[in-house]
Amino acid sequence: MKIYDLKSDTVTRPSPAMRKAMHEAEVGDDVYAEDPTVNRLQEMAAEITGKDAALFVTSGSMGNLIPVFLNCGRGNELLLDSRGHIVQHELASATAIAGSLPVQIPTEKGILSVADLETRIQPDIYYCSRTRMVALENTHNAAGGTFYPLATLKDIGAFARRKKLTVHLDGARLFNAVAASGAPVKEICAEANTVSFCLSKGLGAPVGAVLCGKKDFIAEARRVRKMLGGGMRQAGVIAAAGLYALQNNIERLAEDHENAKAIARALTATDWAVLDPDDVVTNILYFRTPGRDPQLVVDALQARGILSGPPGGDSIRLVTHLDVSRADTREIVKIIGSMRF
Repeated sequence: MKIYDLKSDTVTRPSPAMRKAMHEAEVGDDVYAEDPTVNRLQEMAAEITGKDAALFVTSGSMGNLIPVFLNCGRGNELLLDSRGHIVQHELASATAIAGSLPVQIPTEKGILSVADLETRIQPDIYYCSRTRMVALENTHNAAGGTFYPLATLKDIGAFARRKKLTVHLDGARLFNAVAASGAPVKEICAEANTVSFCLSKGLGAPVGAVLCGKKDFIAEARRVRKMLGGGMRQAGVIAAAGLYALQNNIERLAEDHENAKAIARALTATDWAVLDPDDVVTNILYFRTPGRDPQLVVDALQARGILSGPPGGDSIRLVTHLDVSRADTREIVKIIGSMRF
């Protein structure tokens, strides 16, 4: 039986061509900034996002923590969606390590607006913590892969400048947002002081993320990365995978989105899954199983070869990625259509 792993887009394995690039990578000691492959990756990431400089980090979580540490700081507040990755899946590092207080704002689809933010700014009173930062997640994992309209990003950027706030863009799936919105990546990143994006999700690299921003910020970020234990030596072996991913795996992300939409339509046609297929806009979908234990549905899918994310409350997550082809998707659709409870 073939296994279709839809737990996450982090489960991808390096392709033969990516492995070849890793094998042939020129390396040096990155703690001394002497790894030429890491340096090329950082230069490419800065160019792509329109920022001055970039830093290769071990994970998206580290790429989020460093800007909170530097730009928000101890005793200050950052504003973000209540289902954001920073507060839901990063072990409270914003508070435990950076000393910052995340102010969680409920939204319908993970997309903050100026109206959401403006009432959460602390008054300038000595016994109130200072609001220093806004964190945006694009695309938004827990909201089902939703992405920010460019106009909303511009509005938030202008608001942040008026209020003297920094903006961090958690772009773990940044290029999914680019593929879905059609907006240029530089325009999506333009309103953010700092941007992080993962190489190990839809782009298919085995490990790593990149943090982008101004040169002086990245110089300080390198210090914090070392403090967090993220100083890497001959990291070009893994940076080469990231370079390959940026050069070869961005344009094909639209295929993942189409596959997710096809699976959503198949689920909608059943009598055991509930979702709005119009809500599926990138490669992530969530569906509910009213009247049925979602764990039983997860187990039944697994018995037919479809691996899904563990149930979160009453919903189940499926994520398409480059290891799930169009042919695979057609088989997944057939399996879903044949299932009865």
